[in-house]
Amino acid sequence: MAKKKSISKTDIIGWYMDYVLEHDENPKTVFAFAKLHNFEEGLFYQHFASFEAVEKGIFEAFFTNSINALNKNDDYKIFDARNKLLSFYYTFFENITANRSYVKHVLDKYKNDLKGLKVLTGLKTHFTKYVSELGIQMLDIKQAQIEKFQDNALKESAWLQLLMTMKFWLDDTSASFEKTDIFIEKSVNTTFDVLDIAPIKSVLDLGKFLFKEKFQMN
Repeated sequence: MAKKKSISKTDIIGWYMDYVLEHDENPKTVFAFAKLHNFEEGLFYQHFASFEAVEKGIFEAFFTNSINALNKNDDYKIFDARNKLLSFYYTFFENITANRSYVKHVLDKYKNDLKGLKVLTGLKTHFTKYVSELGIQMLDIKQAQIEKFQDNALKESAWLQLLMTMKFWLDDTSASFEKTDIFIEKSVNTTFDVLDIAPIKSVLDLGKFLFKEKFQMN
């Protein structure tokens, strides 16, 4: 049989996930993996430098597929930040649920310490960039260092929340993972309630007004 002339990232990811689940281990070498799927080894390196890169790419693909699906929805485009993030969560967890066997195989043994897991570094990069671009309203401090701190704190807390939700999902035994859906709704809404800066801005505005009036009276 003639060898395949071209393969895609999606091909490699699908074959890799199938291999891991069928053999309960990673492929031994790229050469053996390529031979098994009848393509030249060099084609693999056009897409990934190693199997570790494939593993990272799988979780990045879960993110990308979720975003692509959301961007096809006209309603999503007009959502506020809270509802966009909720929509992302529901879509992302639909994607990983469709691949739960693989995700559990990779993450189960690390579920108590997902934060430093290398396989999730690409997902973190994409997700935190997404969060920073949602337009979540923060206090307008007009001080570069404080604004940078706020942005970093927002991204890190959002990432920890996603990891916490993934851990909850890994342990969830409810039908259709209904408890995870409830957890998502409550945790995201709570986060935005805590971030609600309207009351803080009102206090600051009142303080500025009183200061200005006192200064003028003096």
